[in-house]
Amino acid sequence: MKVLVAVKRVVDYNVKVRVKSDGSGVDTVGVKMSMNPFDEIAVEEAVRLKEQGGASEIVAVSCGVAACGETLRTAMAIGADRAVLVETEAELQPLAVAKLLKAVAEKEGVQLVILGKQAIDDDSNQTGQMLAALMGWSQATFASKLELDGTQAKVTREVDGGLETIAVKLPAVITTDLRLNEPRYVTLPNIMKAKKKPLDTLKPEELGVDVSPRLKTLKVAEPPKRGAGVKVPDVATLVARLKTEAKVI
Repeated sequence: MKVLVAVKRVVDYNVKVRVKSDGSGVDTVGVKMSMNPFDEIAVEEAVRLKEQGGASEIVAVSCGVAACGETLRTAMAIGADRAVLVETEAELQPLAVAKLLKAVAEKEGVQLVILGKQAIDDDSNQTGQMLAALMGWSQATFASKLELDGTQAKVTREVDGGLETIAVKLPAVITTDLRLNEPRYVTLPNIMKAKKKPLDTLKPEELGVDVSPRLKTLKVAEPPKRGAGVKVPDVATLVARLKTEAKVI
């Protein structure tokens, strides 16, 4: 079974995000970029499936600028067999990404697509669901455990009341949660091997996909600074201030 894993290049989670002075977006000049953590979990899970004999080939795909190739090399260093970069300078929104992934999945003839439940830059949590709808495939979101069983996948999901285990028929789209696994450390030898693995570059036009933005960002602003806390001498004072100032009692 061939598996497609989608990865996104985002601002590293350790970096404090800065908003541009004109409010047009996030400043990425000179900022460290890395693979979206949820997508890294997706790559790790695909590699584990292959190690267990459940997958025959892993194809990593990323959509965006040429620098996304570095993210794909990381995916191949983790264990992906080859990669596809859909290169474009356009601002990609979830629906456009889902359409691109659909085109690549159909071109590659995959039976399973794994991707992070969301990206840490926009937190949209939409691409996986849109992709499943466009392809007419089964979907299992927020997976914290995944098992392949013949023609179906058993997925354990975290829900408000606890854990839910469902079975979905393959082909399917699965989005990963944080507790699914812990990605392996990428070693230098594997980084060197990844440089020799094939990386194909396509354009959205070659896939017949229009990636024009449907939404326009009017303004980006930092959240207001949180005020300092106040200490009170006793419970009576606390209750009084909650009544008079906070008005929560």
